[in-house]
Amino acid sequence: MTREISPNRKGAYYGGTALVIFGVLLFASTFVTFAAGFGDSHHFAPGPSSMMLRPLVGMGFIVVGGILRSIGARGLAGSGVLLDPSQARKDLEPYTRMAGGMLQDALEETDLTKAKGDAEPVVMIKCRACGKLNEEDSKFCQECGKAL
Repeated sequence: MTREISPNRKGAYYGGTALVIFGVLLFASTFVTFAAGFGDSHHFAPGPSSMMLRPLVGMGFIVVGGILRSIGARGLAGSGVLLDPSQARKDLEPYTRMAGGMLQDALEETDLTKAKGDAEPVVMIKCRACGKLNEEDSKFCQECGKAL
């Protein structure tokens, strides 16, 4: 099992992130251009213009960048591009190890990590009068006060 993500996958992830950012900027630039030229009618001329192409190209970059990020983060099999369960397990191993580590940290904070065999057995004495369970060193019942 690998504990590190390959440089190729890191490159795909960061390249996809750059494409998404570029696509968002390209898409948003249409609104900035429209707001800056508000009232100027040449933007509404018939035929394709950069005002129409920029948001479409920006959305294309966002989609392609998102796909690249997914493949870079999870690998080909882990992202579902290849249907190979054993390869998917290898691709997702760093993430499952991370999630298991986070779970282990949370369990350590709550002291739930002790095995059941580690705890000392607790002996309780049942009162004959009322049936209340009392600690083994009790001389009198905690419920009714009778001698044990």
